[in-house]
Amino acid sequence: MHGFLWVLHEDHHRSSGRRFQKNDLFAFFFAGLSFGFIYSGLYYGIQPLTAAGFGVTLYGAGYFIFHDFMFHGRIKALHFKPRSRYLKNIINAHRVHHSVSTKEGALSFGFLYAPKKYAIMKRR
Repeated sequence: MHGFLWVLHEDHHRSSGRRFQKNDLFAFFFAGLSFGFIYSGLYYGIQPLTAAGFGVTLYGAGYFIFHDFMFHGRIKALHFKPRSRYLKNIINAHRVHHSVSTKEGALSFGFLYAPKKYAIMKRR
């Protein structure tokens, strides 16, 4: 997303104010990929392909829940207040990730992983 696919991901870093972004096309791509893997795996009896399809599905659900819902608040009727240190660290790391609005210099890491340098220090 921060390489040659930046053309689709860019509006995610530079809000356009629109409800849907070009970045949302990734969901359709991965949903189609997931469907194709699951269908082909079940049809031809290739269990690893079926498992890969379900894995892509779980990743997409996680991305939506953690990224779009918790961090970006794309469902306005639902409000999320993180309580655990893990979730606070994830949100802080993603905030740093979004502090750069260009392809150059963007910090990229897994959306469910926050390196220790982004940890929120616990108050004593």
